[in-house]
Amino acid sequence: MKIAGIGFRAEAPTASLQDALNQTGHAVDAIATAADKADAPQIKELAEILGVPLIAVPLDELSQEITITQSPRVAERYGTGSLAEAAALAAVGENAHLLDRRVTSTDGMATAAIAEGPDA
Repeated sequence: MKIAGIGFRAEAPTASLQDALNQTGHAVDAIATAADKADAPQIKELAEILGVPLIAVPLDELSQEITITQSPRVAERYGTGSLAEAAALAAVGENAHLLDRRVTSTDGMATAAIAEGPDA
């Protein structure tokens, strides 16, 4: 199973989230983000467009994930280096691994990273 972790600014349009996801080059089975972002209309719309579930990752689980990318701003807010990478890893669960480091949308408003587990 492949899950996309999505990070985004509050003012990011759905198109930015979709652009970041498209840049990963992967089809996904679900998308995930931090629980405090999961009610945002743009992430809900992206899940609807893709026809996949949206996973709201509890904030304490994000801080347990070790990420490739290190953003001081994200580390201060979420206790991890990349929201997209941490959300993807946490949503997949035990023995998850990233397919690559996170990518950023063309406008810089959203990020996406793909993780999969041993059963993928």
